[in-house]
Amino acid sequence: MAFHSWKQFLFLSKQNIFAKAWRSRKGSPTLGWKRCCHGGAGKSVAPEMRAFLEENTEITSSGNLTPEIQLRLLTPRCRFWHEKLDLWPYGDPFWAIYWPGGQALSRYILDNPCIVKEKSVLDLGSGCGATAIAAVMSGASQVLANDIDPIAGMAMILNCELNHLNPFPITIKNMINSEVGNWDLIVLGDMFYDEQLADGLHHWLRKCIRIRQTKVLIGDPGRHEFLKHRIHSHLHKVVEYSLPESTRQENNGLTSSIVWSYQPSCSLESC
Repeated sequence: MAFHSWKQFLFLSKQNIFAKAWRSRKGSPTLGWKRCCHGGAGKSVAPEMRAFLEENTEITSSGNLTPEIQLRLLTPRCRFWHEKLDLWPYGDPFWAIYWPGGQALSRYILDNPCIVKEKSVLDLGSGCGATAIAAVMSGASQVLANDIDPIAGMAMILNCELNHLNPFPITIKNMINSEVGNWDLIVLGDMFYDEQLADGLHHWLRKCIRIRQTKVLIGDPGRHEFLKHRIHSHLHKVVEYSLPESTRQENNGLTSSIVWSYQPSCSLESC
């Protein structure tokens, strides 16, 4: 199976694999990854992992909503685009695709830096790290990127370097149902693929808003799983972006992506 087909596999099956991983992440960081928490500073990528990522991704800033941000992604010019799926040596590389919900969030933050300026931001399910990078570029005082895949964390470090930024703190723990942090803003994109995962997000995000008055922005192109979940009744559309043609082709023809503000109107116990 070539990676072109693999991208379709990731798109169609992410709801099962990704949600299962969030509920119970298996394995541990490898190849020199240093786990970082809220106050963590020292992050590094072991030379062999750096070489692997540099050899098997392409630096690109085209075909998405944020040409200001350079990212290492899997493209048709990469080896593993054409290799069989089982030859990829790590977990499914969701981080190597710039998903449309994340694109919309990143574009919105770059266009409206006041949303994050001098504020603390948590980027949940950060993937390639583009939205966290946009927050740093726009003047956020503190940024924490979160992704349960340690390889995503390593890729984020390289992406920070590409954009001439000091790497921000990264955590690979499952933050859903964890203790509520003192964040001014939580951003998350393309996370609503599974009902149980969506339920967990719905509950935890409401808790963050109730306890800390945290603002929550969600990016999603309007996938069925997202639109049918009860969280949708608590969302207010902020902005909608038309997706570039290449992003449309890679996401089964989705034509636009939306940034939503999550504003639950009922109590934590009753909704």
